[in-house]
Amino acid sequence: MASEKIDNTYEDPTHRAPLVLGEDGSFQAVSDRISSVVEVPIKKTAKPWVLLLLMALSGLALLGGALTDLIVTGNILPGNPSGPAGGAGTGRWGLNHPVGWAWDITGFVFWIGIGHAGTLISAILFLFRQKWRTSINRAAEAMTLFAVVSALLYPTVHVGRVWFLYWVFPIPNQMGAWPNFRSPLAWDFFAVSTYGTVSLLFWFVGLVPDLATIRDRATNKIRAVIYGIFALGWRGSARHWVHYERAYLILAGLSTPLVLSVHTIVSFDFATSVIPGWHTTIFPPYFVAGAVFSGFAMVQTLMLIARKAYGWENLITLRHVENMNKIMMATGTMVGYAYGMEFFIAWYSGNEYEGFAFINRAFGPYSWAYWTMVSCNVFFPQLFWFKGVRTSLGASFVLSIIVNIGMWFERFVIIVTSLHRDFLPSSWGYFRPTVTDIATFIGTFGLFFTLFLLFIRVLPAIAISEVKGILPQADPHHHDDHAHGKEAAHG
Repeated sequence: MASEKIDNTYEDPTHRAPLVLGEDGSFQAVSDRISSVVEVPIKKTAKPWVLLLLMALSGLALLGGALTDLIVTGNILPGNPSGPAGGAGTGRWGLNHPVGWAWDITGFVFWIGIGHAGTLISAILFLFRQKWRTSINRAAEAMTLFAVVSALLYPTVHVGRVWFLYWVFPIPNQMGAWPNFRSPLAWDFFAVSTYGTVSLLFWFVGLVPDLATIRDRATNKIRAVIYGIFALGWRGSARHWVHYERAYLILAGLSTPLVLSVHTIVSFDFATSVIPGWHTTIFPPYFVAGAVFSGFAMVQTLMLIARKAYGWENLITLRHVENMNKIMMATGTMVGYAYGMEFFIAWYSGNEYEGFAFINRAFGPYSWAYWTMVSCNVFFPQLFWFKGVRTSLGASFVLSIIVNIGMWFERFVIIVTSLHRDFLPSSWGYFRPTVTDIATFIGTFGLFFTLFLLFIRVLPAIAISEVKGILPQADPHHHDDHAHGKEAAHG
């Protein structure tokens, strides 16, 4: 099939820049450009990809070593005095009185937040018919799944004796041990597992037409069979498209409330307690805004790298980059408002312990972490008010990394500064992470990037069928309008 050329002077009715540019603006070119990454033989895999995978696998190996140290040393040898915490179990992480939660819950909330942008880009923007989502939604959905996997590691291993993890499930037992369903920690399990399941279904349903495309293009029989199995017999008939669009719409509708509910329930882990600095009603919207903020920053980081590495400049345009930066600017402003409102609530409540908690955050021993958080999440994103910054690839990449650093510090500040100085000055302490703490967190990045790199290599990272759907020639009236325009010009 010959490559179809289009008139690159086409602009959409809103007079915005087109979402697909240049020679990639035809159906065949879109299929060729996106599928070529998947179709490259293993022996010809790009060396930078191999190098990045080796680095990610190194991080994954570090995670395995850290978890082995946590489980074996911390549990089988409970009397082992080694380790800064001087204790067994999760004491290998440096947890101790008064800081009983630290990097473990920080990492959990951080990764759950990263996963929010995928569902928001795919579901909410789909329901609002935002066509610019089509070039980034597939990678964002995959990022959601891998972030949820990284997040679930923490609650799995922070129970200490992981071989007794089945005790947390509501199954018949002779000990009368049942989960406390009034606890937000139990709600977490149902919320995150539901979120992960619906996100997986949403991601897979969107993949089906593209898997069929890879199947039909395959020159290797084994490849054709494997992709054919997962394509579920897709032939692109009108009936298939009707069922596909209906299923996709239903899943988008189910996913949308999950974006709000999951991080709201995560915030309840803190807000339903009586700890000063946590016990506040602003946490649910504050956490949701922060999750979307950090999630979009991670999507920006990943897609800018992929855009450059695979030559997808015509598919992921400056318009995509600018729109993501606008959302980051909006959610960053919401987060900044929440920071200020926390101080106002602490003053307005008249609760001296609440007031002390926030003064301690800003000017106490962890003030360095607090002001790093404010700088990264509030001050730097204000640069996005300038169009030159929003449309600068270098500035966008650097700021996306800064935002993710700031959002990790936000979770750290919320958790540690509210615990390290409690009601009794005699029990005040200063939390310091251990080597196991640091290795576990770095290792989760190894897991995340390993899964993401494998995804880019074996599956289309951009939704082929959806990108084709926003091309001008996908509009049945496009050719007529074009011809009418020529007649008007010659008339």
